[in-house]
Amino acid sequence: MSNLSSFAITGKWPAQYPDRLQLYSLPTPNGVKVSIMLEECGLPYEAHLVSFESNDQFSPEFLSLNPNNKIPAILDPKGPDGKPLALFESGAILLYLAEKTGQFLPADPALRYETIQWLMFQMGGVGPMFGQLGFFHKFAGKDIEDKRPRDRYVAESRRLLGVLDARLKGRRWIMGDDYTIADMAILPWVRNLVQFYGAGELVGYADFVEVQRVLDAFLARPAVQAGLNQPPRN
Repeated sequence: MSNLSSFAITGKWPAQYPDRLQLYSLPTPNGVKVSIMLEECGLPYEAHLVSFESNDQFSPEFLSLNPNNKIPAILDPKGPDGKPLALFESGAILLYLAEKTGQFLPADPALRYETIQWLMFQMGGVGPMFGQLGFFHKFAGKDIEDKRPRDRYVAESRRLLGVLDARLKGRRWIMGDDYTIADMAILPWVRNLVQFYGAGELVGYADFVEVQRVLDAFLARPAVQAGLNQPPRN
């Protein structure tokens, strides 16, 4: 049995199954990227809720694993060379899990980098822009009378949706017939923009029929439905 006691995070979130990958997360778009991947690849894991309401992300135990105080983070007791590996940043975790399991990332070098390209499209564009739009439309930013900041993110979010829509035309998934970590990274953010942020009308979501089609197919996957609720909120 693996011994994870040397990792301070296990003091706050004890591992009931220390041989399993430990996930420290919350069901946000960035969080569910990883839980969906874990469900899709069938890797046994144990999910621990990092509650923002109680500022768990700022606790010394969590910061010992991720000094950037963001979810998700993982602790894999069976990392490279059989040694435990702690990892943060959702994009890095997706790449790690894809390489660990040999799933959802093409083996062909050109296709592999093309997939990573779309993963970076989410990390550098979709996530930050959609997130800022959510702040200015749904959260504290909505009370700011000057709507120019909001409108900037509306325009950029709409542009990004257009890029994605064009990419998906004639394709089943972002990479064609193959479902990959690029889909797992991007589509939870689209779902969040429309459902949680309630910004569908604001960005003209009805115009992006290819995005709608692929998001519906994504949400119909059993592993996606399971991953969207991990870890369960208390």
